[in-house]
Amino acid sequence: MKKLKFLMFVFVIGTSMTSWAQTTITGTVSDEQNVPLPGATVLEKGTKNGTTTDFDGNFTIQVSDESAILAVSFLGYATSEIPLNGQSNVSISLQEDSSLLDEVVVVGYGTQKIKDVTGAVKRVTSEDFNKGVVNNAGQLIQGKAAGVNVTSSSGEPGSGQRIVIRGQGTIRSGSGPLFVLDGFPLGLAGTGSSESPLNFINPDDIESIDVLKDASATAIYGSRGANGVVIITTKSGKAGVSKISLSTDVGVSTLARKLDVFSADEFRREVAAIPGSELIDGGGSTDWQEELTRAAITQNYNLVLSGGTDKLNYYASLGLQDQEGIVYNSDLKRTSARINVTQKLLDNRLRIDYNLNTTLTDQSRNNNLGYSTNPTFNAYTADGEINNPLNWNNPLLSNKYNGDFSESRRILINIAPSFEILDGLVYKLNYGYENRSSDRDQQTIANSDRNDLGFLRQSFGKYENNLIENYLTYTFDVGEHNLSILGGHSYQKTFARNSSWSIDEFPSDTGIDPRNNPGLGGDTNITDHRPTGSTYEDELQSYFGRANWSFMDRYLFTATVRADGSSKFGKNNKYGVFSSFAGSWRIIEEDFMEGSIFSDLKLRAGWGQTGNQEIPGKITKASFRVSNSSNVSYPIDQNGAYPVGSEYTRFANPDIQWEVSTQSNVGVDFGLFDGSLTGTVDYFHKVSDNILLEVVPVDPIVPAPTYWTNVPDMTITNKGLEVALDYSKRNPDGLSYGFGGNATFIDNLVEDSPFTIVTTGSASGQGLTDATINGFVSGEAIGAFYMQTFTGIGPDGLSEFADTDGDGEITEKDRTIVGSALPDMTYNFYANFKYKGFDFNVNFNGVSGNEIYDHTAMGSFYKTLLSKSNNTTAAAIEYPEESIINSAAVSTRYLKDGSYLRLNNMTFGYSFDTKSMSWASNWLQEFRLSFTGQNLFVITDYDGYDPEVNTDSSTNGIQSFGIDKFAYPKARTFVFGVNVSF
Repeated sequence: MKKLKFLMFVFVIGTSMTSWAQTTITGTVSDEQNVPLPGATVLEKGTKNGTTTDFDGNFTIQVSDESAILAVSFLGYATSEIPLNGQSNVSISLQEDSSLLDEVVVVGYGTQKIKDVTGAVKRVTSEDFNKGVVNNAGQLIQGKAAGVNVTSSSGEPGSGQRIVIRGQGTIRSGSGPLFVLDGFPLGLAGTGSSESPLNFINPDDIESIDVLKDASATAIYGSRGANGVVIITTKSGKAGVSKISLSTDVGVSTLARKLDVFSADEFRREVAAIPGSELIDGGGSTDWQEELTRAAITQNYNLVLSGGTDKLNYYASLGLQDQEGIVYNSDLKRTSARINVTQKLLDNRLRIDYNLNTTLTDQSRNNNLGYSTNPTFNAYTADGEINNPLNWNNPLLSNKYNGDFSESRRILINIAPSFEILDGLVYKLNYGYENRSSDRDQQTIANSDRNDLGFLRQSFGKYENNLIENYLTYTFDVGEHNLSILGGHSYQKTFARNSSWSIDEFPSDTGIDPRNNPGLGGDTNITDHRPTGSTYEDELQSYFGRANWSFMDRYLFTATVRADGSSKFGKNNKYGVFSSFAGSWRIIEEDFMEGSIFSDLKLRAGWGQTGNQEIPGKITKASFRVSNSSNVSYPIDQNGAYPVGSEYTRFANPDIQWEVSTQSNVGVDFGLFDGSLTGTVDYFHKVSDNILLEVVPVDPIVPAPTYWTNVPDMTITNKGLEVALDYSKRNPDGLSYGFGGNATFIDNLVEDSPFTIVTTGSASGQGLTDATINGFVSGEAIGAFYMQTFTGIGPDGLSEFADTDGDGEITEKDRTIVGSALPDMTYNFYANFKYKGFDFNVNFNGVSGNEIYDHTAMGSFYKTLLSKSNNTTAAAIEYPEESIINSAAVSTRYLKDGSYLRLNNMTFGYSFDTKSMSWASNWLQEFRLSFTGQNLFVITDYDGYDPEVNTDSSTNGIQSFGIDKFAYPKARTFVFGVNVSF
């Protein structure tokens, strides 16, 4: 006990002496025009002791002694070190970086200063991300980068997105960019899935996203860079700044737009007016879109611990997201955890980066909106039970008995030690491992309400991704020459296994949940419930190199080369070599530019080739399947035997080669008015050739439906112009503001195709078997709309179409290209204002020049259905003379203008001056409130749920474009947020 008291006495005395030795320093931080800089970081050099300035640029800090040195930093300004030399009050003026040209961007296997970049690269930082309810990285940068078109497949929580960089360059699905997370490429697969491949990343953990757009920037990734590269960098701790941050957002989402179907009274009147119709009147009045949607609540919580020293920094986060969908029985729940640690040893020669990310995601799906349901039926009976008349199906019963549930688990580990062997010579090892598994249950609970026997389908998936890379970087100066040389090796291996099975005939009205009791299913007929599955293993081995040369900080040149060997190709063409060259001239550094109106001026030009290997594995080999029919028998071995029940599904082709994209780029970067106005203009020309395609054999006796091959003469060309302008200003009174935007103009063309037409975009519905909507034709844009031209209703009450081939008959040969799903222009513009603690941001985006095929209207809103007491829009009665036996057909009748302008995001926030809050100034670092509106309005002629739609209707792996096919609607969302740091 005495020892304990003595230790406490020593601790108290030591603490008191430390307190007595501290010195209080006050001061202000401003810019060169004496404008206060709120939020500037003030650190005592060599310690973890730090603070930030208040709204007026004032600060107070306790330092160890009067000879301490203060390190002061602020985004966009050069860091300044101020020796105190006995001063107790200091005024610090920071100098603005020259248009942020020393800001670093990630370019793949390294970083570069913006001023030294020779390719087309766009960085978007967390300050500029879209705010609100955000599920993945794609939503963060929508509209933020010229040449990058981000579209959602639907408004469903967790839905996939199509990210297209500088136009569509291939006709197959899986044409998205390569995603690289903290140096780890996220697998060898594309992004064409119903779910976003980025959903496992907590958006609050992301620090910046760099988009590599041209081949001179992407060629370092070789065979995976043809569609661009998106590099995601997560947050890290800051030396000397330790804090705990808690942020929470609560959002309310509602249906943004309804389909304008008939009300109950309108329905009765319109059905009765149709000759030969059958009006079924339930005597009620129900708005089914109101009944089946809700005010959905989203909750988002993030806890972060971060900090560090000059030897070790850390960032640890825990994120919880619970998002209800606006349609009942649809939601997304995600729990994520991340740890990022950077350690420096051996006098900073050894650096080790550790990254760990784990995510658990639960999702429920439902897209039952009931807009075609008879509005005269009541949803519920008088006693509150679900109404269940015998002659119709209440969609509420469907919601009660049907379910679609999935769970995915994902862990990603990345360890990257680097060692400076000699001054400027650094070796780096990059090891990554990714493991994810998923399961999905689709079920119908057996019930007598709808006479359902019950059904269960269970699907399982497992995926592994291993990466190991070794590379050397040598940077050195020779006079006014600066050189950086990179060389390395990469090996990546992926493994995937998928399986599914189904069963039905469950006991009825027992409350049994099929997914939890699969053994109670009664029907095990192997023909109807055969288990299915697939397994693949792909490997990619690469050698890569890059050289950067700079002379006098004004003439810059970059060359890259990468050789990729892929297991996806046969022994005859396993390796492909991809290279690029780029140069830039920093004209602003020339003597003759002194005194000019420019603060920055740089010309860039580049050329390069990249590859595309986003094709299924094992396609170079023959495959076969076991058939249930005893009439099918083809030889599957070399001796010509005919095993009964086996048939070829694909012939071998060991000669297929890489699909290659060749791109050239010319651009200019400029700054005016001391950097207040900055901009970029880029012209690009990208040609994809040697197109990989699965085709039908010409010889009809070949016993296989398809085989893979290259189409050597066929090309897909994208050429266009990108323009981006940004203006920012800070006034002496503390008001700062900015506005700007970007626009992209793209012309897409398919040329020299040996096929008359390659169709895709499958239609569904009565009489629409094998009908398609999109077509690839030489001389037209990729995925153009290929269909008959609707001219009206004839005397017989049936649809009439243009006889485009002039043969006097209306047949499939009269289908022609009638429009494009690809916009001629995409654009975005924004404005932001900040005054003391207040901030306001608004962001618009839009497209023009594209069409949408309204498959929802074709399948649901035609006169035949209305005559049978199914609800429709007024489109069903547009032609009074139309017969009720007229069927819907794929034609221009349902082709509509897809242009739109959307107020995508608006945020108003207030950051409290915690330094002036006497009760909390010692422990509260940051306190911010915000209110955000998303999808506030959209201006468009399209009368569907939303013009930003792209329902996947691909056929045989060939992607579709611009089809609205019973898509989940988008929501309008309002979010209230609180951010606190201690």
